[in-house]
Amino acid sequence: MSQLDELKKWTTVVSDTGDFESIKAYRPQDATTNPSLVLQAAELPQYRGLVDEAIKWGLHQGKEWSEQRLHILDKLMVNFGVEILKIVPGRVSTEVDARMSYDTAATVAQARSIIAQYDADGIGRDRVLVKIASTWEGIRAAEVLEKEGIHCNLTLLFGLHQAIAAADAGVTLVSPFVGRILDWYKKDTGKDFHGADDPGVKSVTAVYNYYKKFGYKTQVMGASFRNIGEICELAGCDLLTISPQLLAELESTQAELPRKLDPDAAKTLVILKIEVDKETFDAMHLHDRMATDKLKEGIEGFSAALVKLESLLAKRLAELEVRAPAAV
Repeated sequence: MSQLDELKKWTTVVSDTGDFESIKAYRPQDATTNPSLVLQAAELPQYRGLVDEAIKWGLHQGKEWSEQRLHILDKLMVNFGVEILKIVPGRVSTEVDARMSYDTAATVAQARSIIAQYDADGIGRDRVLVKIASTWEGIRAAEVLEKEGIHCNLTLLFGLHQAIAAADAGVTLVSPFVGRILDWYKKDTGKDFHGADDPGVKSVTAVYNYYKKFGYKTQVMGASFRNIGEICELAGCDLLTISPQLLAELESTQAELPRKLDPDAAKTLVILKIEVDKETFDAMHLHDRMATDKLKEGIEGFSAALVKLESLLAKRLAELEVRAPAAV
């Protein structure tokens, strides 16, 4: 059996892409996207129809381009999600605007809008996860949404304080970013890390063990991998979201893959229970340079991708000659 087949014995494999052909090739249970991935896909000619449909729909949702563009972005994200759900049997994660990461009310409003559009397309809430950055404000938004039956995926998660706060808020799933953690430590220390010593692997392992030790229902989905070694060290994690390139490498590797994370083993560990209120969250975040740097960087990166995506939409709108938009 391939390592991909072995991995699927214990872990739900999620495709981390906006490309439908890649999703079809590796048969994941779920799929997740982000603004950077949607931007890459939206630039490809085969997905132009999804872009055009979002533009035409969004133009009827407001009078000014500044308002219309936000509706178009939401619709484009949902369009990709709907198409992905025609391929995967499980769920798709759709991200709210990263520029709202520190605004609880705006995040809640956009999440409701996204879910309303999925509802209009006949997609039930059980098949959609709304992705929200793991700021304190984002976690509070997710707490509100979960009580309304809108399931959330807390992304850009780098520290245990974020993970605990998210689980205490009752979120469905968290996405710790393995590779980005590794990147930070390599740059900060000048060292390389491998296997179980990888700081990204250690971080996800700590979150997984904490959740299983204390009986949280929130699931852990490791994300942002740099190599299949990281994936192998996290075999047994609830879910792993993996790029097409690494899925291909796992599928082409014929080898046994032992389980590394196990809920029963986690329950036997001695782990300190931490109560995380806003004061504790802020203090832990301040003292975690890596989490502070990577959360800020991640939000800025996704925000920049959205600006580029808006520019692409404005350009395409001009090509369609529907109307001449104001400056983006």
